[in-house]
Amino acid sequence: MFVFIIRRILQTIPVFLGVTIIVFSLMHLIPGDPAQIMAGESAPAEQVENIRERLGLNDPYPVQYWNYLSNVLQGDLGNSIRSGRDVTTEIGHRFWITVELAFYSIVLSVFLGLIAGIVSAVKQYSFRDVTLMLIALFGLSMPNFWLGLMLIQWFAIGLDVPSWIPFIDNTAWFKPSGWGSFQQIVLPVITLGTGGAAIIARMTRSSMLEVIDQDYIRTARAKGAKERVVIYRHALKNALIPVVTVVGLQFGGLLGGAVLTETVFAINGMGKLVIDAIQARDFPLVQGTVLVASLLFVLVNLIVDITYRYLNKRIDFN
Repeated sequence: MFVFIIRRILQTIPVFLGVTIIVFSLMHLIPGDPAQIMAGESAPAEQVENIRERLGLNDPYPVQYWNYLSNVLQGDLGNSIRSGRDVTTEIGHRFWITVELAFYSIVLSVFLGLIAGIVSAVKQYSFRDVTLMLIALFGLSMPNFWLGLMLIQWFAIGLDVPSWIPFIDNTAWFKPSGWGSFQQIVLPVITLGTGGAAIIARMTRSSMLEVIDQDYIRTARAKGAKERVVIYRHALKNALIPVVTVVGLQFGGLLGGAVLTETVFAINGMGKLVIDAIQARDFPLVQGTVLVASLLFVLVNLIVDITYRYLNKRIDFN
């Protein structure tokens, strides 16, 4: 196990270098001059040129990339062009907000997805199975930003309906923006968690159906084991390997892809930070944010691989 972890960490080095090259190149291909943005539209050309020289933007591309990579390897992600503050500090203020949002969302996704998938597999072709899979299909097809706006309208603003209509309350239950209190957390977590729950439900159902037909499941039933024990102790554990893969990908995607949800709910996380940085042509801040998100994704994949061995001792990492 230790050798496997070391080998996987070493394999992240080319991934890390590839991410830095791609991000650094793409940011320099985007139209716009960060020096002009810092100086202002009406700034004289001499002032703009001085800023470009100070930032090293006049250096050849290989020199700029080498300077950037050298600083990153020393733990220096540079300073934000827009605010002048250290990029690490800028990301630190937003990092844990996005991690909390992703964690709560993936917990909701796993909880709903596993229950729906197990029920659908055990009750295959029943009314429950068809209903749950139709709901999952709807969840897969529904854009997150649309669901977020609908949830804000229904539960944070309130529906404008006549008071004589029963069972509909115009009271706003939750807050439409911000992060921190329970009323601010619920709606964005539901928005992000529903799509992941749909994917996990379909994957769990498919994996469970394959396992349920195996010989050792029939043997366990023939020995008189209770159906609940057969499903949860024997079938579910062996069906979780592909599900864990999906959960890992979902969590990694949530860490770097919660941009729309954070924008809709005005959450000051990493997603909103990188959007603001792109609009301001803040190269160091964009590069630092994407780099952190990429390293987190690699770390999540490493944890997923280690979890495989816990679920199935027969997996050989060599």
